[in-house]
Amino acid sequence: MPKLWSPAARPRRAGLVAVSLALAVFAVGCATPVGIRRASLGEVDRLMGENAVTGDAPSALSRQILARLGLSVLYEDDPVAALEKLRAGLGAPDQRERLLALAELWYSTARKTGDRGEYLAAAVCAYAYVFPATPPSSPPSPYDSRTHLVLEIYNRGIARGLALAESDHGIELDPSPRQIQMPFGTFVLRVPEEEFRYGGYRIVHPVALGDFEIRGMRNRYRRPGAGVALAASIEPAGNRDTDPWLPPRAKIPVTAFVRIEELPTDLARAHGTLEFYDADETGTIQVGSATVPLASDPSAALAYRLEGAPIWDFEIAGFRRSDLRIAGVSRTHGLFFLNPYRPGRIPVVFVHGTLSSPARWAEMANELLGDPRIATRFQLWFFVYNSGNPVLASAAELREALQTAEHDLDPEGKDPALRQMVVVGHSQGGLLTKAMVVSSGNAFWAIWSDQKFEDVPMSAETRELLRKAAFFDALPFVTRVIFISTPHHGSFLAENWLGMLARRLVNAPSSLAQSSLEMATLSQDPHLFRRRFQLPTSIDNMDWSNPGLRTLASLPIAPGVAVNSIIPVLKAPIETGDDGVVKYQSAHIEPVESELVVLGSGHSTQANPETIEEVRRILYEHAGIH
Repeated sequence: MPKLWSPAARPRRAGLVAVSLALAVFAVGCATPVGIRRASLGEVDRLMGENAVTGDAPSALSRQILARLGLSVLYEDDPVAALEKLRAGLGAPDQRERLLALAELWYSTARKTGDRGEYLAAAVCAYAYVFPATPPSSPPSPYDSRTHLVLEIYNRGIARGLALAESDHGIELDPSPRQIQMPFGTFVLRVPEEEFRYGGYRIVHPVALGDFEIRGMRNRYRRPGAGVALAASIEPAGNRDTDPWLPPRAKIPVTAFVRIEELPTDLARAHGTLEFYDADETGTIQVGSATVPLASDPSAALAYRLEGAPIWDFEIAGFRRSDLRIAGVSRTHGLFFLNPYRPGRIPVVFVHGTLSSPARWAEMANELLGDPRIATRFQLWFFVYNSGNPVLASAAELREALQTAEHDLDPEGKDPALRQMVVVGHSQGGLLTKAMVVSSGNAFWAIWSDQKFEDVPMSAETRELLRKAAFFDALPFVTRVIFISTPHHGSFLAENWLGMLARRLVNAPSSLAQSSLEMATLSQDPHLFRRRFQLPTSIDNMDWSNPGLRTLASLPIAPGVAVNSIIPVLKAPIETGDDGVVKYQSAHIEPVESELVVLGSGHSTQANPETIEEVRRILYEHAGIH
């Protein structure tokens, strides 16, 4: 039996040890304790881009602070204890680095627990970082990603820290004064005695927009900055006057900012004052010596306003039921604004077409409001009307609405922008638009009678209705019109069986019933009328055989009014093409400042990118934007 060990085996064992040591040295030489390795771009991007806002892991910046202070292991085992040690060092030269890590790590903790106090702790730390009581000797660079990260943590911390409730309907803020316990102290929320007013209304149910996805619009435009972008409902505030041009059920965009003062170095007690701002009117606020942009989310605010809005149901119902009205807009003759009147901004009035509503302008409105050059120079107004009614009757409503707005908003004529108004009309809305910039003279009355209008016996009510519809002058404050898919010479659908069917769906407005019956009776007298009167529908008015449409087409547009035309055509050749509803030759008019043919687009071209870009270009030109 061989021995397990013998003197003769010693040289052999020594050789094995030497080989093992050599191999170890060789291995160490291949992977030194300090060195580098090649990483993929995807891995680098992930490590550089991850943070507690976009994912579950904190950013490399916060991990650096933990590692530098030897708190990485403690943070994994007991995050609260690690963060308390981090906070205990505030006031040292590395305070800003500590505040950054505290803000992000408290936010990460709050995401797991849902605790409002922890969210507010993150917001307080973030505020102290972004708005220090003593500005740093070297202010952060505008290219510094840390500021953007911490500001987003502040915004989200405020939204969830002050949340009244969180559900599928969004995070609703509770704007009441109160105290909230943070992990390291107390947060005291103050609310100014004078409530924020939006067009004279009180805001209620403010909902944070950050967690919403939007649908139905290609782009989402956000303005980065401080504060929580919100959409809020409005309600009358006591006996105060409210803006009549804002629909009472509107959802309006506001931004909430909590200004934190009396903040000690250890952050143990924070006093915050809740401030609301009109997101479309106020772009920046002053915090200490810094001018700070306010956050806003106009796309989400617009989509929130349209979610479940009654305007969608109005499209067909408003065509068929001529007396149907949208709540709150009848007092302004169908004209309403997205925001309160803005002196110095040029109104752009959008007029929808048949079987449609102002909601169909959403894509265009989103693109225009997302452009700060447009949003700061123009204000968007919308006109809603019963699209089955006679064109001249609807045009009379639009005319009265614009005249009332021009007079009531600026009775002393101090706002020149109000008198550079642009009206944009789609389809039938283009016919209403043209009626704003032509003068009728006696042309429409002459269709029916050779007698002077004043000499024909009729009731005062009927005379006033006819006077408004058939006798009018161009509005001097409308200086540009944009026609989109407009049947200046009729629609071929109005002349076929579809038009006949549509006519039968329209119920004549009861407001015109008595006057219509009176006119029908009077028109039987050949000494007074040359033809029998029958109240037309809008479909009748878009049939080229209709004398009213031919008369409107013959009237020249007033001097000084710029005219632009956008004509969709499904396929070439253009001259014989159409958009499925209107032929090119019907939409084409002269003279115009510009005409754009959108090849490949159907009749509802308002959302077409090429159409929107042309409207943008025209508005740039109108306002002198270069």
